[in-house]
Amino acid sequence: MIKICLIEDIADIRDGLQSIILADKRFELQKSFVTAEEAIAELPLFQPDVVLTDINLPAKSGIDCVREVKPQFPQMQFMIFTIYEDNDQVFEALKAGSSGYILKNTAPAKIIESLVELYEGGSPMSPKIARKVLTTFNSAPVENDVNDILSKREQEVLELLSKGFLYKEIAEKLNISISTVKRHLNSIYTKLQVQNKVEAVNKLYNKS
Repeated sequence: MIKICLIEDIADIRDGLQSIILADKRFELQKSFVTAEEAIAELPLFQPDVVLTDINLPAKSGIDCVREVKPQFPQMQFMIFTIYEDNDQVFEALKAGSSGYILKNTAPAKIIESLVELYEGGSPMSPKIARKVLTTFNSAPVENDVNDILSKREQEVLELLSKGFLYKEIAEKLNISISTVKRHLNSIYTKLQVQNKVEAVNKLYNKS
């Protein structure tokens, strides 16, 4: 089962998310938090696979939570669930370590699909958010130093990752195993001195 924690201070939205998650047998809802402070204190105890968090919380923000917890638990995947779609919020969340970003008007079925995709190694984003990210990346020059540091195969893996392919899809395209994809990614993270795929892609497009 995919272990999930929620961070949402608005009761109606929190209750709705809980209902959606509890209705799917693939998920185990471990706990719902109302504040980032509570989540920062308790997420290390639960160590969920995926954390779905709002940005605008009573004191510290959801981005603050990602920034504080992600470095300690790099395997924990964070997805932003918010009304905000401006560039500053999007990129602040991604740089903090979030691997997904969806808007609160997302349909329930798409929320479930996004949670599974994140767990499987993808980076789900609402269409408007994905367009903002791609537009920014596509307008930026590729940093040649990255290609000098990485092997040809690592460059191929990172390029496919930047296009949103899942680990299993990268494995199929390159005719290698998923474990080999993960090994290449670990090597990429080490060489680029980053902690996650979003930071690695940012390096590729000179956005570090």
